[in-house]
Amino acid sequence: MTPSTLCVLGPSEPTESKVMCFHPWSDVTLPLMSVPEIRAVVDAWASVTEELGAQYPWVQIFENKGAMMGCSNPPHCQVWASSFLPDIAQREERSQQAYKSQHGEPLLMEYSRQELLRKERLVLTSEHWLVLVPFWATWPYQTLLLPRRHVRRLPELTPAERDDLASIMKKLLTKYDNLFETSFPYSMGWHGAPTGSEAGANWDHWQLHAHYYPPLLRSATVRKFMVGYEMLAQAQRDLTPEQAAERLRALPEVHYRLGQKDRETATIA
Repeated sequence: MTPSTLCVLGPSEPTESKVMCFHPWSDVTLPLMSVPEIRAVVDAWASVTEELGAQYPWVQIFENKGAMMGCSNPPHCQVWASSFLPDIAQREERSQQAYKSQHGEPLLMEYSRQELLRKERLVLTSEHWLVLVPFWATWPYQTLLLPRRHVRRLPELTPAERDDLASIMKKLLTKYDNLFETSFPYSMGWHGAPTGSEAGANWDHWQLHAHYYPPLLRSATVRKFMVGYEMLAQAQRDLTPEQAAERLRALPEVHYRLGQKDRETATIA
């Protein structure tokens, strides 16, 4: 092999992207929105997945919240549709397919059952959803949001599941904000079965889920950095998944800003 053969130039691939604002008021983030308002966001996510999924094999919905995650605009999410499966999607495809082939059921369905039995890494549960800190989490308060029923993609969610999703999202994001009494930064995104021309293939090994990756560690200003050993060898945890889940579970589901307003009103009265 000569040096010239090491320089591989890949062709560009067609993509399409959209930006979706959450609320007409630029200072209102998801945890400060009502459940019906968040439900409208869920419906829009499902709709854009159907729209772009008719053409593209991968539709990535994601939100970068807060200046710490590079967002300086009003609260919004983005949707990137690509004509190929990105690297992380490929890894999830391989692992879920291999598990289903070997064990006969979806990997994340079995994982959900195990976490529901153990309970120590659960943050929130509802009729249709659960939120947990996965055992592989590397960010301090990283969480995984999963439907209890086998669902491959967002458009497959029933009206009841969408209502419940909006409710549990509000609770989770309120807990995040309450942790350090700040608008909690994070990157999050949805992963579901591939779409496009192969959407009708057998994707039963896939389970819809959302990842939340928040960087804050000890306060509203002290964050975790993935540097040094973590970039060159292996990611390290600053607290265990069980500790993170316990701290999040203990937080109230009423936003701290609403609590402040109630106290101010009581003082004036």
